[in-house]
Amino acid sequence: MRTNILLLTALLGSLGQAQSGIAEVNNTRLYFERAGSGPAVVLLHGGNLDSRMWDDQVAPLSQSFTVVRHDIRPYGRSAPSEKGFSSVEDLRALLDHLGIARASLVGLSLGGRIAIDFTLGYPDRVNKLVLMGPGLTGYQFKVENDQHMKRAIDRAAAGDPKGAMELWLEHPMMKPAMSNPALADRIRKIANDNVTIWERLGVGERVPNPPAIQRLADIRKPTLLIVGEQDVPDIQAIIKLLQAGIAGSRTEVIPGAGHMPNMEAPERVNQLLKAFLQ
Repeated sequence: MRTNILLLTALLGSLGQAQSGIAEVNNTRLYFERAGSGPAVVLLHGGNLDSRMWDDQVAPLSQSFTVVRHDIRPYGRSAPSEKGFSSVEDLRALLDHLGIARASLVGLSLGGRIAIDFTLGYPDRVNKLVLMGPGLTGYQFKVENDQHMKRAIDRAAAGDPKGAMELWLEHPMMKPAMSNPALADRIRKIANDNVTIWERLGVGERVPNPPAIQRLADIRKPTLLIVGEQDVPDIQAIIKLLQAGIAGSRTEVIPGAGHMPNMEAPERVNQLLKAFLQ
């Protein structure tokens, strides 16, 4: 049965038809979508959301590429997380399941952090990197000075995940996107569908050791850094660290955007992605 599924996946991919499914890999279940044909590009979403945040990118990119997006556990339609899981190993297992030997990685926030860690762990499987407002393993966010996030975490700990999610949507990193009513409705819908993640803040994810922040010079892939002009200081600091640490990387600033440039300025971001990934 598994062989038949893999054959069907390969056939649909070769025909450029969109498909979706569940990959039972790495002792979990990962929801994925695949569209287009050509060199593989994997889209990795941000925290508290899921793969739907890439809706504006799939159609334009699938004209030239095989575009894969999945719900990183525990988000979206993928399985809940268990202690000791690894997002890097989940991604490796998904690529194996889909028969993809090499891909370019496009990651935002949480997805950017995973893309960096995957590249360090499996450099032979990565072609190019696009990192949008990324996280960075080993970077210490200024949580003690971030009252918005502290309030959200405290609300979740008090048993109010819905309230925690609403506080996260009010965070300064989300303010530019949430100031657009139409976009705010889209983001709130996805966030509401993932509200249960605020009930599982104590479930641990294994991250690489030594952390990526100590190994940036080991990344030798063409790298494009994208950051919203209005993103928060911690993200701006990470972008500067990556620019200095990854040889040959370059930075594009999206005017007026915050933490969600692919949703806030999709036409500009799509233009940058297509030009860089070709």
